[in-house]
Amino acid sequence: MIYKAFKGLQLSALGMGAMRLPVTDGNDADIDFAAVEKMTDYAMAQGVNYYDTAWGYHSGNSETVMGKVLSRYPRESFYLATKFPGYDLSNMSKVKEIFEKQLEKCQVEYFDFYLFHNVCEMNIDAYLDEKYGIFTYLTEQKKNGRIKHLGFSAHGSCEVMERFLKAYGPDMEFCQIQLNYVDWTFQEAEKKVELLRSYNIPVWVMEPLRGGRLAELSAADTETLKKLRPDETAVSFAFRFLQSLPDVAVVLSGMSDFAQLKQNITIFSEDKPLEKEEMNALLSVADGMLNGCLPCTACHYCVSHCPKGLDIPMLLNLYNEHAFTGGGFIAPMALMAVPQEKHPSGCIGCHSCEAVCPQQIKIADAMADFNTRIQG
Repeated sequence: MIYKAFKGLQLSALGMGAMRLPVTDGNDADIDFAAVEKMTDYAMAQGVNYYDTAWGYHSGNSETVMGKVLSRYPRESFYLATKFPGYDLSNMSKVKEIFEKQLEKCQVEYFDFYLFHNVCEMNIDAYLDEKYGIFTYLTEQKKNGRIKHLGFSAHGSCEVMERFLKAYGPDMEFCQIQLNYVDWTFQEAEKKVELLRSYNIPVWVMEPLRGGRLAELSAADTETLKKLRPDETAVSFAFRFLQSLPDVAVVLSGMSDFAQLKQNITIFSEDKPLEKEEMNALLSVADGMLNGCLPCTACHYCVSHCPKGLDIPMLLNLYNEHAFTGGGFIAPMALMAVPQEKHPSGCIGCHSCEAVCPQQIKIADAMADFNTRIQG
């Protein structure tokens, strides 16, 4: 196992994410405890020492299961991370209640790593609102030794992350972002890494395989990569990409069966970063995967011609994300911060925007399709 140094600790470069644990009969709330126990035992034996869970994973059962499984090991033999569930605005006034319950569920007296969960457009104002006392409470728990290291995760834009960092940056020790070779440009992950670097904050990675999307590539893309490294798989190329980024400390993988765990641990037994030619080839594969996305350059010509005042570039960006992912929570979550009248449903199909679009995008069609996708 590769290890990364962090403030006197040696963290396994591969962390076990507990968002996609094996379940019974396809029921996400019914975790297969025996399977998780087997996987955790193997992970511990192979040197994985970082385990990441959260309040809402598996309908609230992930923390309980991981706490029970890890309680069989000496507390100093693993690092446990969980998060304050700010993705649900109804939780904002409950930080103390939730934190105490999390300690109980996880059967620990302290968390090695604790995060503000999912800083994004929808919750940034609440996270920064002192009336909720979230930052004050969590920094107090750190002073009391009940949180060893405090950080945050983010699915929001660079602008949202910067607002959060301007307020709390000096107290943030790490940040967890969605990072993979597709999102390097698609979700502006490169810019997010640069932003975090400016604050001297190391990167924790989530969605390294983009929910499994990067685990299997087309025959043509597979052949392209095989010519460069015949012994590597699509999965290992995705992880080698992350091994090539010096800012990355921990890569979290939500492994849902033993075979995935074993495969990933084997990959992380070696540090084999990509050469320049290999990196360029992989990013070219990513570009090809994104070819179906609308080529909006955010010139904003369309905005000045929209009688409804829609932020069309923003909506097209969310549409691309939603279409490429085949659904998911990111676009609907971002739209929660947008007034209802400014949603894609606000488009009246007048085509005024299309008359000035340099990319000749059929914007009205995209808005109609987007609205259909998010409605149902």
